[in-house]
Amino acid sequence: MTAEWGEKSTADLMSRYVSKEMGYGVPEEGWRICLAHEFKEKRQPYQAGDVSLSYIWEHIGLGLRYIKWWYKKTRVEKKAPFIDMFRPLPLQQIYGVPLGGIGGGTITRGWRGDFCRWQLNPGMYHYTTVTANQFTVCLRRGGQTVYQQVLSVERPSTLQGWNWGFCGEYAFYHALYPRAWTVYHLPGQNVTLTCRQISPVIPHDYQDSSLPVAVFVWDVENKNDYDLEVSIMFTVVNGSGDKSDKSGGHWNEPFHLEKEGEAVSGVLLHHCTTVNPYTLCIAAREQPDREASHQTAFSPKGTCSDLWSDLITDGRLDSPAGSSPPTSKGETVAAALAEGCSVAAQGRNTLEFCLAWDMPKITFGSGEREHIRRYTRYFGTNSDASPSLSHYALTHYKQWEQSIEEWQRPILQNSALPSWYKSALFNELYFVTDGGTVWTELAEDADISGGIRSEDGGLPAQPAVIKEYGRFAYLEGQEYRMYNTYDVHFYASFALIMLWPKIALSIQYDIAGSVIQQDTTERVHLMSGQCSYVNTKNVVPHDIGDPDDEPWERVNAYLIHDTADWKDLNLKFVLQVYRDFHLTQDTQYLQDMWPICKVVMESELKFDLDGDGLIENSGFADQTYDGWTVTGPSAYCGGLWLASLCVMCKMARLLDNEESYQYYRDILDRGSAAFDKLLWNGKYYNYDSSGGDHSNSVMSDQCAGHWFLKASGLGEGDYQAFPKEKMLTTLKSIFDLNVMSFAGGQMGAVNGMRPEGVPDRSSIQSDEVWTGVVYGLAATMIHEGMWDEGMRTAEGCYRTVWERCGMAFQTPEAYSEKGCFRSLAYMRPLSIWAMQLALNTSQTTPATSAGDTNESRDGV
Repeated sequence: MTAEWGEKSTADLMSRYVSKEMGYGVPEEGWRICLAHEFKEKRQPYQAGDVSLSYIWEHIGLGLRYIKWWYKKTRVEKKAPFIDMFRPLPLQQIYGVPLGGIGGGTITRGWRGDFCRWQLNPGMYHYTTVTANQFTVCLRRGGQTVYQQVLSVERPSTLQGWNWGFCGEYAFYHALYPRAWTVYHLPGQNVTLTCRQISPVIPHDYQDSSLPVAVFVWDVENKNDYDLEVSIMFTVVNGSGDKSDKSGGHWNEPFHLEKEGEAVSGVLLHHCTTVNPYTLCIAAREQPDREASHQTAFSPKGTCSDLWSDLITDGRLDSPAGSSPPTSKGETVAAALAEGCSVAAQGRNTLEFCLAWDMPKITFGSGEREHIRRYTRYFGTNSDASPSLSHYALTHYKQWEQSIEEWQRPILQNSALPSWYKSALFNELYFVTDGGTVWTELAEDADISGGIRSEDGGLPAQPAVIKEYGRFAYLEGQEYRMYNTYDVHFYASFALIMLWPKIALSIQYDIAGSVIQQDTTERVHLMSGQCSYVNTKNVVPHDIGDPDDEPWERVNAYLIHDTADWKDLNLKFVLQVYRDFHLTQDTQYLQDMWPICKVVMESELKFDLDGDGLIENSGFADQTYDGWTVTGPSAYCGGLWLASLCVMCKMARLLDNEESYQYYRDILDRGSAAFDKLLWNGKYYNYDSSGGDHSNSVMSDQCAGHWFLKASGLGEGDYQAFPKEKMLTTLKSIFDLNVMSFAGGQMGAVNGMRPEGVPDRSSIQSDEVWTGVVYGLAATMIHEGMWDEGMRTAEGCYRTVWERCGMAFQTPEAYSEKGCFRSLAYMRPLSIWAMQLALNTSQTTPATSAGDTNESRDGV
């Protein structure tokens, strides 16, 4: 049943493709869609009108305080709110693989070929399709142009002098992050073009993976019995489609760079804004049998017939010397680069382009500090790196592809793994670069601990891993603008610790530094209306700041709740510390983090109200499920607490601290007994122990603590917090109820399900499916040998998001059974890499060594 459903879903995306040509070098696995496809399902973002009257009444204070805060932020301060509940992003079913490496900004090229999502200023997005950013093909035979076409299915109202409207039924897009392929079979020409898009996103690589570049390799197949001259033209606007494009002062210039026997040429587009200026660069690799030509500047408005005629005349551009004058206010300017080659009858040839952008120094919204991007370590901070970046990319992309293929091959060639999983595993990694990601050097004067040294329970001022590998931040979501939101990073962190473990450790040191510091500035929290500190000592912060303010300097941009009251953030820190040590075997890291773990665990003990070794909740359960009311000990937080005690015991033993071992062992033994007594009902653990109407709901994420124990090589013997038979029974109940009794078993696991088999609709969140939670649940099932159930559970999410709803490369935090979604392009779905870790370590699944995460071994 699952296989038939999957095959049909995939076939639907390609059903309108009429050509038999499948392009050059396109892999079998990945996400594939015909450019003529239209998604039938049109979902809407969750809005105020979707909230029940009872929920509105219950949270009337929050609503009024939010409206007041929102008005001040948007109308008085003229800033964007970190969460905009009144203007959620509409769903545009257009996005594809983003361009660029990690932390240098991203430009998303949609599956129809449009350059349509921009994040050059760190963490700040705008969603504009820049019409003039296109590839155009020109075919010539016997000195005459026989075909010239913009490779776009669109028919815009501008640039009417160009030949638009390529027939989408003759083209398809294929994504396998960090690469993508677009195949165009040119109608009536017997020519097939395959555009291969490559970005340097390479596991365990901390140099090239930071580069803000992308390469486009065009393979041209000539199926005719005669030779052809083929040119590809790449046009790009100086800017990103926002208002700064018309601010004036921008200019372009041609360049030529030759070194080490290789030459590239192209056009530099200098975008001279007051804040965060940058240079775009389009470049082509010069070779004896290829000719590059350019147009330094043209106006991307009106018909733009002159540029079109320039190319159609002889397949090349005029290539004027000298730079263009700076634009006047209100003007925009663009540039064009063409490269041509001969393609023999029944032959193939290749054309290579690069797009690079150089914004070496950045400021966040406050403008208080200047930060230096990671890639500048290799290319300098003088804002003149674009030629060198493009030269490096065009001469190294083949090595990047070799590394990417070596990484992906064991998984792609594992016939026991379903195709949808292979697509999901790699394509969900888009968020590592396109999560508003920023990767910076540690400033020379930085002290992450606020002056509290290791001997005083603090940290080194500049831990070696941050000094060597920099600081890293990614957003909770493109709509939820908070960096390194920790309760969500708990799930997403599997991708980082498995693929870029030094980055994962860097984040942990930054979080630990915030734990031992305090910000006594008081502010009103919107949920309660009460004032409290921005950051409380010995408590893990919710996030490390808003990119529209000053991240790292001011943490906890999230001001809905006082996060000092949450139970799960501290526990998730402790669990990640040991998991990360388990996967990296970094003993210095363990030693540095041990005192931090002890203080956050002590701060948790205040919630053990009756001394039974089990923490309790009052009001809202935790930061993760902050809309779901809970009373008393709960399955979710209680499970995280017991798992944390378990790893504290393990760490104490590793550090030969018997006193600490006995201390945490005693609490664990008492807490485990209380947990079973208060919450176990014979089939699963109750949501909470209140005895209320919904206290016996089935929570899909109730095994999160056990999941982390298994991911850390624990969960059995001396380091078992939950009886194995109860975990298996619980997972079976969740599969039967939350998965198979919800939406016909084809949409993943709903967060909350009543034991009678209907969703728990007591809150907004209980009635939702959270993609990242589902992937974590599936990983837990795989750890426990429930391979089929785990794959079926996760498959429902992939089919819903990527194939039915058109949410590719914008996987949301949540969706409901019908109609709605919430928070597009969200961090948590990176947790799918937890499934790969489970596959690698399980003895009863079709495991592959490709996910080994220890850099002392071969690894990924």
